[in-house]
Amino acid sequence: MTRRLLMTTLATTLLALVLTSVLVSAQAPPPKSTAGGAASSLPRTPWGHPDIAGVWSSDDMRGIPRERPDEFGTRRFLSDEEYAKRVQRDEQTRKQEGSRVGAFRNDVGTRTFRQTSLVVDPPDGKIPALTPEGQKRSAARIRGSFGEGPFHSTEDFTLYDRCITRGVVGSLGPAIYGNGVTIVQSPGEVAISYEMVHDTRIIPLDDRPRVSQRQWLGSARGRWEGDTLVIETTGFTDRTAIQGVRHSDSLRLTERISRVDDQTVDYQVTIEDPVVYTKPWTMVLQLTQPPGFRMFAYECHEGNHGLRNILSAERAEDKALADDLQKGIIRPRKPVQGTSDAEN
Repeated sequence: MTRRLLMTTLATTLLALVLTSVLVSAQAPPPKSTAGGAASSLPRTPWGHPDIAGVWSSDDMRGIPRERPDEFGTRRFLSDEEYAKRVQRDEQTRKQEGSRVGAFRNDVGTRTFRQTSLVVDPPDGKIPALTPEGQKRSAARIRGSFGEGPFHSTEDFTLYDRCITRGVVGSLGPAIYGNGVTIVQSPGEVAISYEMVHDTRIIPLDDRPRVSQRQWLGSARGRWEGDTLVIETTGFTDRTAIQGVRHSDSLRLTERISRVDDQTVDYQVTIEDPVVYTKPWTMVLQLTQPPGFRMFAYECHEGNHGLRNILSAERAEDKALADDLQKGIIRPRKPVQGTSDAEN
């Protein structure tokens, strides 16, 4: 599918969801009440669901380590003194990136949060130990163009290298750029679109049968539990990775999305994969709406020049090795990353 067709299909899908919402709003039920009996003060859709729609970003999470530093133990949040230091650090980072000269700068957020780590469970904030199979998957060369090669075909590259997908967990970042996510709601579905790498998930809010074919983004079903959208996803392939480790097709993700205030959505994801991890683990991200933030088209597609150039360079090295061998020259293959000893 060409990029233009992909973007057209995405736009059509999102528009259809919005139109569906408008058409059924007149018949929507009243807002559900909270446990206390009063209607929640959170914004709601015309049909009564909590309103989580909008364009969000995980940029504000970039300064928070994935796993908790040992000094914090089981503390999930910073003390006032620690938080003040992080605020000062983040302000310095924003100033530095804002004044960077050139065509590229790192995306940074506008707010500072108290989390000591993105991982909140287990209580120590560490990703659980890998199983023996998980260790094999972690040791395998799945870093694609960041690895040493040699590269023989597109199958030697990750789906991220190939501009296909970063997976459900990876798509929320936070990375150096492209951390946007758009959420669109209708009474029967929720659509989540990621800025990097232009994926869209359509999540039904009913118990319709899941698709039988395994997919890179799995098969998702959602439901509302009070003011929290709970999404359970299974049916994955084993081709995408989470934090650099390729998961198995037994992966099960449970996401919980809750509106906190006008500019914040709380996003939690629990990763269960008994083939790879010794126990489940959970990450929490605060998705925010920085002033003027919007998503940009991710100009990357399968078959991009990078992949073609890497493979053509590898074939040129194959030929050079063969030519040298005919001349009686036996040399090591030139490394993909860096230079060979002969050139130092």
